Amino acid sequence: MQITLKNLNRNYGTLHAVSGISLDIPSNKIFGIIGRSGAGKSTLVRLVSLLEKPDSGEVWYDDQRVDNLSEKELILQRRRLGMIFQNFNLFSSRNAGENVAYPMEICGKDKETISKRVKELLELVELGDRIDAPISTLSGGQKQRVAIARALACEPDILFCDEATSALDPQTTRAILKLIREIQKKMNLTVVMITHQMEVVRDSCDYVTVLSEGSVVETGTVKEIFSKPKSEVTKDFLAHLTTADQDKDSTVHWSKVPGRYTLRFAAGNTDTPIISRLTKEFDVEFNIRGGGVQKVGEDEYGTLICDITGEDEAVKKTISKLKRHKITVEETL
Repeated sequence: MQITLKNLNRNYGTLHAVSGISLDIPSNKIFGIIGRSGAGKSTLVRLVSLLEKPDSGEVWYDDQRVDNLSEKELILQRRRLGMIFQNFNLFSSRNAGENVAYPMEICGKDKETISKRVKELLELVELGDRIDAPISTLSGGQKQRVAIARALACEPDILFCDEATSALDPQTTRAILKLIREIQKKMNLTVVMITHQMEVVRDSCDYVTVLSEGSVVETGTVKEIFSKPKSEVTKDFLAHLTTADQDKDSTVHWSKVPGRYTLRFAAGNTDTPIISRLTKEFDVEFNIRGGGVQKVGEDEYGTLICDITGEDEAVKKTISKLKRHKITVEETL
């Protein structure tokens, strides 16, 4: 199901939480919405998931406008949506299977249908043997798996993930993101992923929009954003990425002095000895101050932080040739 947002606005007194946001979220893809705390992510997801009404603007699911539905129509539409939260929001008084069953009970499904569906979903999230487990006995990752199964109980068209991995350790986060990707493909879901972690975007999303102060500053495919970031907000996110395997900065800085240039190498350029060739061709020197390689899907994207010294004309020619090789060159002013 495609989601279209048209000039959404939401204010709380003098706070402009969402300001004129327009977005097209494609069907059957994982779409990331990223921003710092206070950027408007949570408010936006509440508008898109119909938990709040915008002050102005429109929300469309495919060719149906949904922000102006009647109360009865709104309840029915919400049942077609799944939501995964940061803190799981499970009932401690119910076991794993009973938590998954709850949305179907609300919808009036019969016991036989519910029992069959609960077993299917817990098998899907690899917890088939924990159907009777009290919630207090489950790990954080297992609780989130139960929450995912519960969100899928009523066969939603859209799955919203609101900081779904923020409370988890890096290894568990990777496992949960892998599970969400597998479920998205298997069920052809539209997944909207709200996060403040670029690692989550890198490891799970097809598209991403970057928010700042309630507005969209950049939108594109994840590969486009990684290879050619436009906004300073996005560049800052990319500068603080962690590796897929370690909870540490993947861009290694071996100088405390920031380089004048940041070079971004698109997929296919990370193994080419362009720097050494240009050093010889234009008689310039590269003083490397930091660098790293990120894997986005099956592609690798490189970042190099450096100074380029030499005659002014030679430096200009070097930068020009870097760009001709499809390397993005950002200059620190």
